[in-house]
Amino acid sequence: MDVLRSVSTEFTWRDYRSMSWQPEKIREWLDTAVWREPNEPRSKGRMWTVRLMRLAIVLARDLASGQITLRAMGLVYTTLLAIVPLLALSFSVLKAFGVYNQIRPMLLGFLEPLGEQSVEITARTIQFIENVNVGVLGSVGLALLFYTAVSLVHKIEEALNFIWHISRARGIGERFSRYLSALLVGPVLVFSAIGITATATRISVIRDAMEVEAIGWAVGQAGQLTPYLLVIAAFTFIYVFIPNTRVRFGPALAGGVVGGILWQSAGWAFATFVASSTNYAAIYSGFAILILFMLWLYLSWLILLFGASVSFYVQHQEYLEARGGELSLSSRMRERLALMIMGLIARRHREGLVPWTVDTLSQTLRMPVRMVDALLSELQTHGFLAPTADEPTGWLPVREPARVSAKDILDAVRITGEDRYLNPEVLPASEAIESLIRRCDEATTAACGDVSVEKLGGD
Repeated sequence: MDVLRSVSTEFTWRDYRSMSWQPEKIREWLDTAVWREPNEPRSKGRMWTVRLMRLAIVLARDLASGQITLRAMGLVYTTLLAIVPLLALSFSVLKAFGVYNQIRPMLLGFLEPLGEQSVEITARTIQFIENVNVGVLGSVGLALLFYTAVSLVHKIEEALNFIWHISRARGIGERFSRYLSALLVGPVLVFSAIGITATATRISVIRDAMEVEAIGWAVGQAGQLTPYLLVIAAFTFIYVFIPNTRVRFGPALAGGVVGGILWQSAGWAFATFVASSTNYAAIYSGFAILILFMLWLYLSWLILLFGASVSFYVQHQEYLEARGGELSLSSRMRERLALMIMGLIARRHREGLVPWTVDTLSQTLRMPVRMVDALLSELQTHGFLAPTADEPTGWLPVREPARVSAKDILDAVRITGEDRYLNPEVLPASEAIESLIRRCDEATTAACGDVSVEKLGGD
C-alpha cells in the first residue's frame, strides 16, 4: 500500500481497479509507482518495496526475452555429452581419496525428482563410468575425455559471463587452473564434507547427545534444512567462482538463496509431475526416461541461471531500468568517460598506489561494468593502457601520461569501430562538410592539444 500511496493524486482507487485489463494504463501506473523517482524521498520500507518490484519486473522481462532459456537449453545439450566424462574424472579422483562410494547416493539425490526412473538412470550412468578404461583410451582418448568435461565448465562460464555482461574472457592459464580446481578439487571437498557429516552422526558421544529431546529436535530440524543449505552453498560458490568478474559475497548469497530454494521446490513439483504423468511412458515408450531427464536438466540449468541474474541485479542496481536491453552511452558520454578513466589511472600511477580494476573504476564512476570494460579495451587497443597479471586485473598506462594529450584520447574513442570497410573514406562528403569537419578538428586540437592526461587526474 505504501507504493500505491506514492502514486500521484490523479490515480484514484477506482482508476486502479478500472485499468486491470488496459495495458496502457497499467504501464502508466508502473511508470509512476515503480520507475519514476518521486519529488520527496521514500521511506526505507517503501524504497525496499520499489526495489523488489523493479527486480521482479526486470527478471520476468529477461525470462520473456528468451536469452536465458536459450542458454539453459545449450547447457542441457553440453551436459548430455559431458556428464559421463565429467563423472568419470570425478570418480577417478574420488577413488584415489577413498570416497568414491558417495557418488551413487549423490547422483540418486540429484535425480530423485524423476521418481522410479532415477534408479535406472543412476545405474546406467555408473555402469558407463565404470566401463571407462583410461588404459584402453590412450593419450588421445584421454585428452578428448578431459576436453569434453572441460567444455561443460566453459559453457557455464560463458552463460554466467553473458548474464554479468562480461565480454572479456579469461586467459588460458587462469582458465585452466580454475577448471582444474572445479573438476578435481571440488568433488573431493564436497564428498569429503558429506562423508564427515555422515561419520559424525555415528560417533557415540554425538548419538548420546542427540537422545536429549531439545538437541534431538534441533538436529532433526537441521537435517531437514541441510539439503537447502548444501544447494545454496553450491550455487553461491558457482556465482562467486565462475564469472570473470569480482562478485561480492552478499549478492552471490542472495542469488544462491533464491536459486537454492527454487531448485529444491522445483524438485518436489517435478517429482509430483512425474508421478502423475503416467501417459508419458505410453506415448514415448523407452524414450520417456530420456525426455524426463532432459526436462529436469533444463529446469535445473534455468534455475541456476535465474539465480545468477538475481545476484547480478543485486550487485548492479543501475541495470534495474524500465527499458530493456543493454544500456548504451552517447558519443559525448563515451568521450567524457574515457577522459575520466585515463585521468584516474594516471593519477594513481603517479602516486604509486594499487592500479585501478574494472570493478573499482565502475564503483567510483558509478557506471555499469560493461561500459567501463569496453572503454578499457578500446584504450588498450590503441596502445594507451595495459592490463596487469594480477587477480583481479589492474590497469596501467603504457606511455608516460605527461606525453599523452587529451586530444589523443578523444581521437582514439572517436575512431573506434572504423576499419578498411567502414571509415570516412567510404563515405565521401561535400567540400562544405569536409571543411566544417576540419575546422572542428582544428578547434579541438587547439583546445586540448596541450592538455596532457596527467593533468586530467588533478592534484
